[in-house]
Amino acid sequence: MPAPLTAETIARAPKVLLHDHLDGGLRPQTVLELADEHGYRNLPASDPEGLAAWFRRAADSGSLVQYLETFAHTVGVMQQPEAIHRVARECALDLAADGVVYAEVRFAPELSTAQGLPIEAVVEAMVDGFALGSREATEAGTPIRVGALLCAMRQADRWDEVAGLVVRYRHAGVVGFDLAGPEIGFPPDRIPSAIGVLDGAHAHRTIHAGEAAGTDSIRAALDGAHAERLGHGVRIADEVAADGTLGPLAERVREEQVPLEVAPSSNVQTGAYPSLADHPVDRLHRLGFAVTLNTDNRLMSGVSASSEIADVAATFGWCWEDVQTVTERALAGAFIDDAEKKRLLEGVVQPGYAALRA
Repeated sequence: MPAPLTAETIARAPKVLLHDHLDGGLRPQTVLELADEHGYRNLPASDPEGLAAWFRRAADSGSLVQYLETFAHTVGVMQQPEAIHRVARECALDLAADGVVYAEVRFAPELSTAQGLPIEAVVEAMVDGFALGSREATEAGTPIRVGALLCAMRQADRWDEVAGLVVRYRHAGVVGFDLAGPEIGFPPDRIPSAIGVLDGAHAHRTIHAGEAAGTDSIRAALDGAHAERLGHGVRIADEVAADGTLGPLAERVREEQVPLEVAPSSNVQTGAYPSLADHPVDRLHRLGFAVTLNTDNRLMSGVSASSEIADVAATFGWCWEDVQTVTERALAGAFIDDAEKKRLLEGVVQPGYAALRA
């Protein structure tokens, strides 16, 4: 008899996470301690519980722009290499404790250069922290591998620099490139030279698109930025009719199985959809789109990989087959080599779900 699909059993399931922001997943206690160590005086609360509650309330604005403003505090305490290293190490440990066996965690290194830290030092602290946390988690019996995605901020002009860092560090823990920040007004093909750097090196990339902006953003991400995956991408549902008929772009995204890095709780917070029940995640999944489930920002949304899956499963009546399907889709879309995907699929994911479903 299968184990019941509950938050407790989901926590034991092997999970693959493709869309998690390093600066959106700090432990509240860590934020407080880093602020004290480095003289950051702008925090809105002085205790872990109050700080966590403030982040959640502030993020529940219904606006992507206001949601992004909460990051001033987390980025504010991530201006030194030792702080970045600590946050990355704790990120790996926290994800592993939640049953995540492979994760790609993203951060815009330019955000940690405000006090003069070289951008290369940001990347090195990040990947070293992930490596240390992954080793410690594995030694503790919860193995995980974490790859770094480097974001360029859409509204800034450091895309070429970040693309170069992706190429330089891609054999040292960096697995790909991303564009983050406000979608509207900043198209993903705005700086073609950066896309050329990535193309020339055959570097992986995922692009935030189809979150606050519509299908034009998705089209530009695919055709202009040559995205392999779509960060969020949920506005592809704008091209899905009530009877399931697909528009041309939706048909293409489904046919090509472009992974959608869906983060339902975050989408509700930023006002993309009024509630989880109104979110198209289940509909897209049932229609055969390559839906994956993600956390986006664990601190701001007050979620984990397990809680996000549990909420979607409870809302839409998912079973273990659905959960395993989105997990295997995420692994298929990961920016790692085929041998590592095969090892994780056959040695970790499939046996883990078989045990839960038996």
